[in-house]
Amino acid sequence: MSSKTAKPVMHSAAWRISLWATLAFACGTMVVFAFLHRFVSNDIQQRTDAWLAGEVEVLGDVAEHTPKNALYDRVVSEVAELASEEVPNRLRSEGRANDLVFFLQTDTKGTLALWVGAGSGAPYLDAIRRQPFPPDAPQHLRVAGSNVPFRVVAARIDDGSVIYLGLSERDELRVLRSLRFRFFTWWLLLVLLGFAIVFYTTRRMLSHVRDITEAASRIGHTELDKRVPTSGRNDEVAHLARTLNRMLDRIESSMHQLHTITDALAHDLRSPLTAIRGKLEMSLSAATHGEQAEPIVAAIDELDRLTEFLNTSLDVAEGKADALRLSKSEIDLDDLLRGMADLYEPSMSEKNLRMTLKSHSPLTIRADAGLVHRMISNLFDNELKHLPAGCMIHMRLEAEQEQARLTVEDDGPGFAPEILPHLFERRVKGRQSSGHGLGLAFVEAVARAHGGNVAASNREEGGARLVLTLPRGLAQEPEAAMLPVSAFRA
Repeated sequence: MSSKTAKPVMHSAAWRISLWATLAFACGTMVVFAFLHRFVSNDIQQRTDAWLAGEVEVLGDVAEHTPKNALYDRVVSEVAELASEEVPNRLRSEGRANDLVFFLQTDTKGTLALWVGAGSGAPYLDAIRRQPFPPDAPQHLRVAGSNVPFRVVAARIDDGSVIYLGLSERDELRVLRSLRFRFFTWWLLLVLLGFAIVFYTTRRMLSHVRDITEAASRIGHTELDKRVPTSGRNDEVAHLARTLNRMLDRIESSMHQLHTITDALAHDLRSPLTAIRGKLEMSLSAATHGEQAEPIVAAIDELDRLTEFLNTSLDVAEGKADALRLSKSEIDLDDLLRGMADLYEPSMSEKNLRMTLKSHSPLTIRADAGLVHRMISNLFDNELKHLPAGCMIHMRLEAEQEQARLTVEDDGPGFAPEILPHLFERRVKGRQSSGHGLGLAFVEAVARAHGGNVAASNREEGGARLVLTLPRGLAQEPEAAMLPVSAFRA
């Protein structure tokens, strides 16, 4: 028995582990960067606000103590120009400082009194009028025609006028944009590298588990002497392999003991039965009258039934314990089924039962020929014993991928509802049955020993349905076509 456990990379456990570990790392580093980004942004803004507060205080003192004459505008403008040279975080590659800083003063009526900066001060004044400015509290200001906001602080002087000092956030945004770009570049590289490392180490570790799984799947009921591969490492995987091997040792020992017990039991029971049958046959040959021979023949028949019951009971017991011994060979299931149908045709005709067979030819499986023959025989016997005269039996054999599927349907009374859930248990039979209740239990035991299964149900239109599935057990085999129906009629 073998199994192919290799899966596509994206469906493997190593892929899922690596994906989740990488996702956790990526989310964690993203959260850390969000805090770092916020910290840097706040720090730059605090430095900007501190500079604005200091400079606007100086400009307020100058504006307040400078006489309001023809030189006022020139003095205040030059002081504002000097203040703009001390802009924090300014990139030296930039041109004039006025691109970054503006100074605006309004009179008591709120009209523009003094402007120091690039371009016209009217858009800046319009933006200031639309937004309240508490004293000494820097605010963000967006000006029409400018893509970059300004950080602006206002100060009121004693004559009722208000001065505004604004600093462009262009350099701050450039620093943060550069920080984000570099972070995301390194973050992506680290995530990909981390995923590759986790995937490589996880896949390498799980490859040992896969080797153990494939080796264990190849160990069948008749190959219990094989063991899974072990390694010299002292990790969890090596411990798993050693534990499985110890378990296989115990299973092999248990199976050996079970076979010894069943063989001894079968020998101890068959020997006296064989001896009794021999004596009855001698008595039968010596009998001179038909009346004397009839009881002897009946006794021999009962002994044969008892021997068959004993053999079947032992096989079912071993099958339920997954200890049924198999001698596998290649069997043409279609040929076997047709031969059995020919063999049972006279008995079917005698009971006025009609049977049709739709088969797949050839359909080769690898199984124990003797057990499969007895299993098919039990299916025929089950129909022959329990169907009333005049019923129809439909049998269909077909190939489904790597499995052979045999469906047996009839239009009889079906299975009794009270026994349907227990149909494959030992000594479970219908009220009208004269058997021992081992036929379907034996079918289930043989199917299970070969890695297949059997299911029973009642048809909606009346009658019973049995579906037997067996693995084909062949590495490669061309798919055959369905053959026409072969019918056997009474």
